[in-house]
Order: sequence, then structure tokens, then C-alpha cells
Amino acid sequence: MLSILARRCLGVVGRSVIPKPCHYSTQIGENRAEKGLVLGLYEQEIDTEEPRLSPTAIHFDAKTDGQLLNLIKECNLKGKLGSVKVFNNLDPEIGSIAIVGLGIEGVGFNELEIIDEGMENVRVAAGIGAKTLANEGCTQIYVDPMDYPEQAAEGSGLATWRYQANKTKKDRKAIPKLDLYDSTEVDAWTRGLFKADAQNLARSLSDGPGNQITPTAFAQAAVDALCPCGVNIEVRNKDWAEAKNMSCFLSVAKSSCEPPIFLEISYCGDDKAGRPILLAGKGMTFNSGGLCLKHPEDMAKYRASMAGAATVVATIRAAAALSLPVNLVGLIPLCENMPSGMAFKPGDVITSMNGKTIAVHDTNNAGRLMLADAFIYGQTTFKPKIVVDVATLSDGIIHALGGAASGVFSNSDFLWSQIQKAGAISGDRVWRMPLWQYYTHKVTEYNNVDISNAGRGKGSACLGAAFLKEFVPCVDWVHMDVTGVGMLKRGAGIPYLENDRMTGRPTRTLIQFLYQLACPEQQKQSLVEKKAGL
Repeated sequence: MLSILARRCLGVVGRSVIPKPCHYSTQIGENRAEKGLVLGLYEQEIDTEEPRLSPTAIHFDAKTDGQLLNLIKECNLKGKLGSVKVFNNLDPEIGSIAIVGLGIEGVGFNELEIIDEGMENVRVAAGIGAKTLANEGCTQIYVDPMDYPEQAAEGSGLATWRYQANKTKKDRKAIPKLDLYDSTEVDAWTRGLFKADAQNLARSLSDGPGNQITPTAFAQAAVDALCPCGVNIEVRNKDWAEAKNMSCFLSVAKSSCEPPIFLEISYCGDDKAGRPILLAGKGMTFNSGGLCLKHPEDMAKYRASMAGAATVVATIRAAAALSLPVNLVGLIPLCENMPSGMAFKPGDVITSMNGKTIAVHDTNNAGRLMLADAFIYGQTTFKPKIVVDVATLSDGIIHALGGAASGVFSNSDFLWSQIQKAGAISGDRVWRMPLWQYYTHKVTEYNNVDISNAGRGKGSACLGAAFLKEFVPCVDWVHMDVTGVGMLKRGAGIPYLENDRMTGRPTRTLIQFLYQLACPEQQKQSLVEKKAGL
């Protein structure tokens, strides 16, 4: 995987002319070359109409004297979204050309789906086209911007990345180099690569096995990822947490032999921005459920119980790479939740940093205990204007939303509207869940303690959010439950992400959210330009 800094240094590579006879082929894999090109084809709404190529594909067709268009007609390609066909030896410079369906031309924001379909279609098309060429052996792939160069970079960057840290080096497949083709919109393309690279970092951290991504290893990975970008990171140990009276965090951590770590990350993007935005990520590097043990068939996937922490690290790195004018503080408590003689037990009562007593009714609900201490420490130390936490908090959100969207709980309508907009733009959607007093009563109305870590009744995702709400009393707050989207991808949907691997979601949504908060004037100008273009 290329680092942000490495991607920053990527330039436009000149194309050398390789003289050879022109031979046209429609057979995938025939005369395969190392260079490939992804071109877009819009869907034919009427069977009798001419195929509609993207503007870049039209230019390329002219280079081939119309041979590309003739082949599209002969193969009866209709441009259906995600369909792909590879032609070889059409061009003396580029060996393989992937024609990929873009769907219907001119689609935009879909109010029912709450997504910008034009942007998402480009991600899908670019991703499928680039992955097809990568599977064909292309090590350098040029991508048609398809009117959305940023989204083309995101889709191709996400689709061609592979998690292969535990394969022997000789069996690892090369990740192709990606370049924008026949366009001057390099800045937008680079932004897209930065966002894809950030999400791929989150995917890599989340997918690492529990014996390799321990709290210490995660902390080292975070240092390696953030320090080269000018981000400050403090690595706190158990003694520091004890001095701060982080009883909730330490109660979970004592169950494991792995020492707990608390990461404090600071990014200063604007001296005039004032109080920071606080990003908190649940960093449980393995969650067995503790004494309330999880089912063994599903336990392995809970190596990604630190997906929230991975997303926070990736988001801050992207913010630094994009030089966003915003001040950020990231807080990540890191530990494991294991069954042992030292493990906290059902029925235990813990006193939190703010003095509230918490009854442990389910040791599986340990992530919210870790975040409670992070919230209190963050608010008292940094006085943030906004608190955003990302956590795989409850399986209940999977039952509610599946893998379609992150569940969002917020006490601010403005922040909700901003993150909903960010999800529509990024293609990684969110859905608002209730943060009602009904659920607060379910977690607080106990005779002998202030709050329960489980609560009573159904609605576990809402009960988890109600628990966290008790520790953010006086600040605008967004809680993202990413259990359904941030762990293993299963089944159909989002074709530019690999099945049975961790997703790194919702990294790009968070980056877009921060951009909207940091650059509202640029957002307005972009909207004006878009309307003028129509």
C-alpha cells in the first residue's frame, strides 16, 4: 500500500510508444500488457440509439479512427452499470482497454436513496474497471475521470487494494499504480487518492489478526502513519491511565496480559479555528466478550472491534494530507477484552471519572466503558466544540441497518444534516437513530447505581447510545455505530470493496464531514458552480 507521502510524490508518467502491428482483439487476456486504461460507456436507454461514450472515451476513440466504437457495437455493449469488457492491442501505448458501464447519463442526487448516484456510479465503474485490469496483470492503470475525477480515484484506489500482509512475499500480487488519463483535474484526482489511501489504512489495521494488532502494535502503526504527516501523537501507558482515574477503561483492560495504551492525537490545521473537534475511537483490538463470551463461530471477526479507532487514525491522516483548516484531537483507548481470572465480572460496579457509578450487567458491552473515560478526559482537557465518536458498539445496529449505513445518534440537528450530506456525497451513507429519553430511562433507572452498561429491554444500539449520552452532557455530539459497516463485508453491494475483508468504513464520510465543517464557503462555491454548469 502506498503511503500518503508516497502518493503525494506521484507525477504523471510519460507514455512510451512501443511500435507493433495493430491487431484488434476482444478476448480477455490475449496479448496482455502491463499498461491498462479504464474508459466509461453510458447506458443506452433505447436499444436503437448509438453507444454514448464518456468525453475522454470519445477522444480515445478518435485516436483509434473509430475502431473502439465499432468494437463496442460488435460486442453489443449497452453500458449497464458495472458491466465490463476488455479489448487488447487497440493502442500502441496501452495494451488493455477496459470499457465499463456507467449507467444512465446525467443522474444526480437521489432523494429516496439519499445518495449522489452520479458520483457513486463513477466509483463503481472505475473500481470494477481498474480491478479487472489489475486481475489481468496490468501494473499501471490509467483511469478516465468520467466527469468525477475525485470519485474515479476513490473507486479505483479502493478496488485495486488488497490485504495481503500475511501472504509470503512471492505470492503477493502487485498493487497497480493509478494515474488520471487525459484530464487536467489533477487536484481532484489526488484528493480522491488521499481518501482511498486513508480508507485502505483503516482496512489494513482492522483486518490484522488479534495477535499481530495488539494495543502496542496498533499504537506503533498509528505513530508510523501520523508522524510523517506532521501530526502529534502521545502514547500513554497504564500508569498514566491510573493517575487519571480511568477506572472504566482499566476495568476492561485488566482482563488481558496485553498492556493498555491510550493514544492522544493532535492535528492543528488552523491557528484561528479555536476549540478543536474531538474524535474518539473505540480501540478494542480483540473482543472475546469477556466472561460473557461471544459465540466461537463469529468470534474471529471481533478482531475488528477497533474499527472505530482505525477510522479515527485514518481520518486524521487524511485531514493532514489534505491540509484541512481545522483543529482535531483524537482520543483512542486501546486494550483487549478477554476471559481470565483478572476479568471484570457481571454484577461489578465501577465508578467513572465523573463520579457516576456503573453496573456491569454484560461484559460484552465493554467498548462503551472505554469511551466513557475518553469522553470525560477529552471534554475536561480540550474543551472541544464538537465530539464525534466512532465505535462498533452493538450488534443491534446490524439487525436494524445491515451493511447499508452507519447508525448515527446526535443531539444536534445541524451536525446530523452535515453528516447525512457527507454520506450522500461519499456514497457511504448514514441513518439517524433515536436518542430519546425512553432509552435513557432504560439505562439509568436503577435503585443502587447511576447507570447500567446494558440497560433493560430491546434496542441495544439505542441503549448503547443512551449510555454514552450520560458522558457528553454539554456539547454537540455525534455517535456513529459502525458495527454493520466497519467490519467484514458480506454479500452484494459496494462492488469496489472486497468481500470477506474489513471495509474501513466510514472513513471517507468522516473526511467529507470535516471538510464541510472546515470549508463552508468552498462548499457554497462548489454548489454555485455545479448549478451554473447545469
